[in-house]
Amino acid sequence: MKANKLTKETINTLGVESRNFPDFSIGDSIAVSQWITEGSKKRIQIFEGDVIAKHQNGASSTFTVRKIGANSVAVERIYPYYTPVIDSIAIVKRGKVRRAKLYYLRNRVGKKARIKELVLTKEQKSVLKEKEVARVTKVAEAVAPVQEKVQSSDKE
Repeated sequence: MKANKLTKETINTLGVESRNFPDFSIGDSIAVSQWITEGSKKRIQIFEGDVIAKHQNGASSTFTVRKIGANSVAVERIYPYYTPVIDSIAIVKRGKVRRAKLYYLRNRVGKKARIKELVLTKEQKSVLKEKEVARVTKVAEAVAPVQEKVQSSDKE
């Protein structure tokens, strides 16, 4: 038997497909459209809230979204980034934060739990859009050889 040797980088990129989601970060308010199955019917449900955490770990990357629901009840959902359940992600507004994790918002109520909005000029928006396009193409180029390698090893 011939043993397949895979590096850590290859293992982390297994199952990673190019998702054309916008480049959101901590503090951003996003709307996650996810597929919900009820019996034999499928529909899209939107969950809108603030991103309070991101964990970047290859194919098992996740992000946490928190919103305040009815009767001031907070709801948090942890989404795997590469799950097929997520249809799309839209950025509602960008947040201005100075932390990598916003878990302290759990202890705050009312106006103190708000995140300041990051206001961008037209020039900054165009630069951000160019960076997003470059990032998506870079990810697609990086993932393609690994997927070919995995597919060729599966055939053997």
